[in-house]
Amino acid sequence: MTRPPAPATIGELVRRYSVLLLDSYGVLVDHSEVLPGAAKLVAHLHRTGKPYLILTNDASISVGETSRRFHSRGMAIPPERIITSGSLLDGYFRRNGLKGSRCVVIGPEGSRRYVAEAGGRLEPLTEDARPDVLVVCDEAGAPFLETVDAALTMLVRSLDQGARVRLVLPNPDRIYPKGGRRYGLAAGSIAGFLEEALRLRYPGRRDLRFARLGKPYRAIFAEALRRTGSRDMVMIGDQLATDIAGAARFGIDSALVGTGLSRPADKGRWAGVVPTCLLRDLRLE
Repeated sequence: MTRPPAPATIGELVRRYSVLLLDSYGVLVDHSEVLPGAAKLVAHLHRTGKPYLILTNDASISVGETSRRFHSRGMAIPPERIITSGSLLDGYFRRNGLKGSRCVVIGPEGSRRYVAEAGGRLEPLTEDARPDVLVVCDEAGAPFLETVDAALTMLVRSLDQGARVRLVLPNPDRIYPKGGRRYGLAAGSIAGFLEEALRLRYPGRRDLRFARLGKPYRAIFAEALRRTGSRDMVMIGDQLATDIAGAARFGIDSALVGTGLSRPADKGRWAGVVPTCLLRDLRLE
């Protein structure tokens, strides 16, 4: 029987675990502000030398730009403390022999840069493009419906001609908090639309699914383990489906913080995804 999560404070977690893994949006920041306790926590971690990493599913801006944005909000988080889902593309391309492949990217300029740095040869998204790889990084950068329609048409035309197109999704998030009780669809929703359409067009084709790299999937947690060398980690996140489920899959503890998407009070909606403990916010007091 799964043990129910106990209330905890961030101070208790700092003392209990060797390494802290922190989500970004909904935990440290939202689109308009630094969330309660985040800046003081980061300063405390640096002052005490506590190991930590930021694990974010963002694949729209570089690790360096992510670091600069944290600095602009009063949190001096260096690039080496940040793992983005976009930064995982380099290893994925290397392991799967994709360097030099023709790639169509859905996402802004930062997303295209991730793919180029991984070794992909960038091609524009058009209905007649014939890529080796479609990488869905982010929902921003182009009109939503027109982009999805063009990508679907491109895939169907390619597949009907017998081509093989590898599908890659660094950021599996389906929705994200925009602040002010507003929400938006994310890259995972684009991939979901395309997968469902391909399933209807090509029933039985189990290969027409996206390879997912970010939370809740293994790759991003494996990179955290590689960097820290310790499994005594706790994942602090705001989403049950990504942060908490991913930690459980990887075999580490988790803490659900009540400043983002999933609300700790909504226990009836957890659907079997249970965090190790619950946090109100990141305030050390």
